[in-house]
Amino acid sequence: MINVVKIGGNVIDNPEALEKFLREFASLEGDKILVHGGGKEATRMSESMGVPTTMIEGRRVTDRATLNIVTMVYAGLINKRIVALLQKFGCDAVGLTGADGNVIPAVRRPAKPVDYGFVGDIDPDKVSDKFIATLLNGGYVPVFCAICHDGDGSLLNCNADSVAAAVALGASRVAPTRLTYCFEKAGVMTDLDDETSVIPLVTRESFARLKEEGIVAKGMLPKLQNALDSAAKGVTEVRICKSDALCGSVGTIIKEK
Repeated sequence: MINVVKIGGNVIDNPEALEKFLREFASLEGDKILVHGGGKEATRMSESMGVPTTMIEGRRVTDRATLNIVTMVYAGLINKRIVALLQKFGCDAVGLTGADGNVIPAVRRPAKPVDYGFVGDIDPDKVSDKFIATLLNGGYVPVFCAICHDGDGSLLNCNADSVAAAVALGASRVAPTRLTYCFEKAGVMTDLDDETSVIPLVTRESFARLKEEGIVAKGMLPKLQNALDSAAKGVTEVRICKSDALCGSVGTIIKEK
């Protein structure tokens, strides 16, 4: 079983929580892959540089200046910070973008109905399972940020949840794969202030209802959409949980139906 884990949210901004999570991730047996976000840090960096941040349905509008910032933050600062900590825990990690080894090619999203700028969409069928297998067979633990490329020399900012889903589907062509989304909450919740309100199971049908009722919104929308697509296309198990529950079984299970 290959474990593909995505870490994001406030955990990346909390050194203590991040180190605790990475220690647990490093302890997972067998092949594993980590995908990370870092949007909050990118937003702070943008503000410090006087570059405004625009979000639409949980996705960042990325002009040229923003692309430069997110590349510096995601592929540089956060990625290498995570790799260094994993090495501390005896996990032989290697930090990557989607451009490395042409592992995650993307296409720039059409400008209509919304022009997101240098934002990429990924076709999971084009993820290089050969490159993933080469790394895993070599004993390495890939750590992917959400920067991909268009094959024509341009970098693209991709949604980290989408990257995790695409990587999981690519990995599933190598071996059975489990995808886990980790962040600061206990799962998909009906009340964000009540940790006991976790919804144990979300299907495509219940997702539509939760979205219509406004129970899930903003960044949770692409997370759930990608989770559902992964479950539908062959990922063995998909779960959303709190970062300190990675090795447990609590949280929200995502199934097509």
